Amino acid sequence: MLQFLDSLADFLFPPLCHICHAFIPDAGKLHICPECLGEIQFISEPACEICGTPFFGAGDSHICGRCLTDRPFFDLARAAAVYGGGVRQMIHAFKYDRKTHLRRPLALLTISATAGFISEEKPEIILPVPLHVERLRQRGFNQAVLLGELISREFRIPMERRTLLRLRRTMPQVALSVAERMENVKNAFGLSKKAKIEGRKVLLVDDVFTTGSTVDECSRILKKSGVARVCVLTVARAING
Repeated sequence: MLQFLDSLADFLFPPLCHICHAFIPDAGKLHICPECLGEIQFISEPACEICGTPFFGAGDSHICGRCLTDRPFFDLARAAAVYGGGVRQMIHAFKYDRKTHLRRPLALLTISATAGFISEEKPEIILPVPLHVERLRQRGFNQAVLLGELISREFRIPMERRTLLRLRRTMPQVALSVAERMENVKNAFGLSKKAKIEGRKVLLVDDVFTTGSTVDECSRILKKSGVARVCVLTVARAING
């Protein structure tokens, strides 16, 4: 009976690839066809031991030049894939076209690619990078919260969505230089008066790591408030961004 219902569901609502929209006979949980999945550039070692920038070549992981000269406030940052192709397409549709169902494949890709990192770090709490209340009303959701919920559920790590706050609305970071991005988010974040994070290990979650300015400013506030360790987790990492 269950097999019949599954077949009927596939007939009425055929499983399509989230990227190319082709029919997938055996979609599984991910709903990304083998061809599109094969084109995703997952990030692996060698990479910077701090910010996770991939080196795309032979050799061992080491600390990159930028982290050596200007060490970030976060302890580690890792991403599942390079920000491009199908991953970029899904993230754009998720954020800007309000296709919130895409949080599932994006979270599943992240969970699969970074499970070892999360298991090794053993964070005690997940904090999503917050949106300002005006932008939240405009968009209708915070993509970091939606991703964080699934990551929280998978690893059984509690998520606090109102601990880290965005105190002022900032300009979109897309068209800004690295220096402008840093200035744009300076003092843009704060903590709830009820925050109980001192001495804890935090997993800071967002969708894309571009220059790292936003997550680094969040990390600065967290470290200033006594957080023991901040690890950043994103779906994607922009290269040369």
